[in-house]
Amino acid sequence: MGKSKKGRRIEPHFDAPSAKRKGSALSLTSEDRVLPNASAKRRKSARARPSSGAKRKKRGFFRGLFYWTLVLSIWAGVAVVGVVAYYGAQLPSASSWNIPDRPPNVKILSVDGRLLANRGATGGEEVGLHEMSPYIPQAVIAIEDRRFYSHFGVDPIGLVRAAFQNVVTGDVSQGGSTITQQLAKNLYLQPDRTLKRKVQEALLAIWLERKYTKNQILEMYLNRVYFGSGAYGVEAASRRYFGKSAREVDLASAALLAGLLKAPSRLSPARDPQAAEARAQTVLSAMRSQGMIGDSELAAAISAPAVRAASFWTGSEHYVADRIMEELPGLIGPVEKDVVVTTTIDLELQKAAEKSIQTAINEKGKELAVSQAALVSIDRAGGVRAMVGGYDYAHSQFDRASEARRQPGSAFKPFVFMAAMEQGRSPTSVRNDAPVQIANWRPSNYQNKYLGPITLAEALARSSNSVAAQLTMEVGPKTVAEVATRMGIESKLRADGSIGLGTSEVTPLELTAAYVPFANGGYRPEIYFIEKVTDASGKVLFQEQGSNPPRVASPEIIGMMNYMMAGTISYGSGRSASFDWPAAGKTGTTQDSRDAWFVGYTANLVTGIWVGNDDGKPTNATGSSLPARMWKEFMVEAHRGLKPRPLPGGWQPQPAVATGQQANPDQEGASSQRRGPLSIIEAILGH
Repeated sequence: MGKSKKGRRIEPHFDAPSAKRKGSALSLTSEDRVLPNASAKRRKSARARPSSGAKRKKRGFFRGLFYWTLVLSIWAGVAVVGVVAYYGAQLPSASSWNIPDRPPNVKILSVDGRLLANRGATGGEEVGLHEMSPYIPQAVIAIEDRRFYSHFGVDPIGLVRAAFQNVVTGDVSQGGSTITQQLAKNLYLQPDRTLKRKVQEALLAIWLERKYTKNQILEMYLNRVYFGSGAYGVEAASRRYFGKSAREVDLASAALLAGLLKAPSRLSPARDPQAAEARAQTVLSAMRSQGMIGDSELAAAISAPAVRAASFWTGSEHYVADRIMEELPGLIGPVEKDVVVTTTIDLELQKAAEKSIQTAINEKGKELAVSQAALVSIDRAGGVRAMVGGYDYAHSQFDRASEARRQPGSAFKPFVFMAAMEQGRSPTSVRNDAPVQIANWRPSNYQNKYLGPITLAEALARSSNSVAAQLTMEVGPKTVAEVATRMGIESKLRADGSIGLGTSEVTPLELTAAYVPFANGGYRPEIYFIEKVTDASGKVLFQEQGSNPPRVASPEIIGMMNYMMAGTISYGSGRSASFDWPAAGKTGTTQDSRDAWFVGYTANLVTGIWVGNDDGKPTNATGSSLPARMWKEFMVEAHRGLKPRPLPGGWQPQPAVATGQQANPDQEGASSQRRGPLSIIEAILGH
C-alpha cells in the first residue's frame, strides 16, 4: 500500500483506461497476462538457444582445430621439404645426370643379311618410337601411366589413387610410379623399396621431364625396361616371345608385352601362358576404356590364341650365336658399343640341318636309343655354313658340335690310309682282311666278318678294322697322329696302336674341318664363322681377308683319298648316303655304338654328323644307318639347283694286267698276300 502526497489512500485497479495511466503507475495490461501455452513456448525457446558462453566455447574449439591443423601442416611440409632436401643432397651433381649408355647389343646376321640372333645385356637392338608398332606405346601408357602426356614426371592423382587402392585392399598392390619415374629408377637407382629411393626417383623424374620430350622419355623407357625371360627392351622381348621384330607386333601381342611390366618374371608366357594372357586382357580393356581402340579391334585381339613361348631361346642358330660371342672379343676387343656381325652361316642350310636332326631323332631316336646329334657343314674355303649343337637349343644350350669330345671310331681311318699313301702305298695295294693281334690287343671287324685279301680302297670303303690296324703299325702311330694334326685335328691324340681305329676323342667341328682338304684339293684353310663386323654407323671393325691356306697334301694323294672314300658311298659302308652328286666320305661307329658318325663331302661342302647320348650310353645306331641318312637329307637340300662338280684329283687305277689281279699292287702288298698279316705285324714289331 502507498499514500499520495495529500494522504489519500490509492488502491490498485486493472480496469482503468489505458490513456489515463501514467508511466510510473503500477498497472498490468492484457499483454502482461501470463498464459499457460505462451509461457511453455517461451521456456522451450529459451532452453533451445545456447547461452553466449556455449557459443564462445564452440567457436574456440574450431579456432583451435584450425590452428593446430595449420601448425601440423606447416611442420609436415617442413618435414617433407627436409626429407627431400636430405635425400636430394645425396644425389650426384645435376651436371652429371647424363643418360647412361644403353648396354651394347650384338646383332648377328646370316651371310645374306638375315637376323640370326641378338646378344648382349639387352638381347635386342634399340628401336625408335616411330619404328615400332604404334600399339606398343599405346598399350604401355594405357596400363602403366594413363596421364603420361599431362603430368610433370610425378602424378599426384595417380599417387592418391594408388594409396586409396592399397588402403582398400590392405596390400601394397599399386605403386603410383609414372613411366618417367620408372625410367629414372632403371637409369640411375637401385630397385630397393625405400623412402630414399622414392624421393630420389621423383626428383630425377622431374629433371628428366624438363630435359627431354615425352616421346624421348617413352622411347628410352621401352628400349630399356625388363620384359622377363632375359629380354630387355621391346625388340628383344618381341623376338623372344613372338619370333618377330617389334616393328611387326600386332595389338594382341602389344597388350601381352605391356602386361608383363607389372611382374615380368611371373607373367612371362615362357613361365605361365595363362597368367600372361589374363593380364593382356586387362590391358586391352584399359585401352578400350581410354578410347585407344574400338570394339572390333578389342574383339579381334581377345580372340587371338594365347602365346606360348619356350623356356629359353629356340632355334639352332643360337648355337652359332653363342660361338660368335666367344670369338668376337678376340677380333675387335671388348664390345663397348652396338655392333653388327655378318657370319658365314647360310640360314636356309642352318634350318635344313636343324630339320634333319630333329626329324631323324623324332622318327628313329627311341628305336635306336639316340637322344642327341650334332651337325657341322663347312665350305671349301673354311667358312662354316651351318652348325647345330644339339637336338633342341631350348632344352640344352651345350654345343656338342664344338665342345663335346667323342671318339670318332672309323671316321678317323682316312688319316691312317693317307699316311700309308704318303709312304708309297696306293689304293690298289693289297692287305689280308683277317684277325690280327698287336701285343695284347686284338682288333676285330664289325660283327667279326672278314673278307680276306682286299685292296686298300676296298678296305677303307668297307671300313676294315683289321687292315686299318695293320697300316697303323706299318706307318707308325706317331705318323698317323702327325697326318691328322696336319689336316686339322686340334685335340691331343694318343699315338698308340689304337689310334687308327679312332680311340682319341675329337669334336665334330674339328673332325669335319680335317676333311676340308680332301674337298678343296689339299689346302687347309682357317675355319671361321665371322665375315665382317661393323658398328651401328657401318664402320668396319673387322673384315675376314681369306688368307692363303697352306697346302697339307699333294694333289696325287688327295686324288687317291677321294677315289677310296668315294667307294664308301658308291658300294661301301655309306651306301645310304649316295645322292646325285660326286661325293665321298667315311662312316664311324665306336664300341657298343656309343657314337655313330658320318663325315662326307662334295667339291662344294664338307658335312659331319654325330649321333649318340650325352651320358655315353650305348645306342643301336651305326655310322651307316642314321648319320648317313641324315647326311644325305641335308646334302640334297644344300645342293638343290646346283650343277654337279667332280671331286678334286681325278685319280684312277691302272687297267688290270691279268684277270683277278689288282692293278699295280706294291711289293709289300703282294708279300702280305703270301705271308699274311700276322707275319707283317711281327716283322714290324721286331724292328
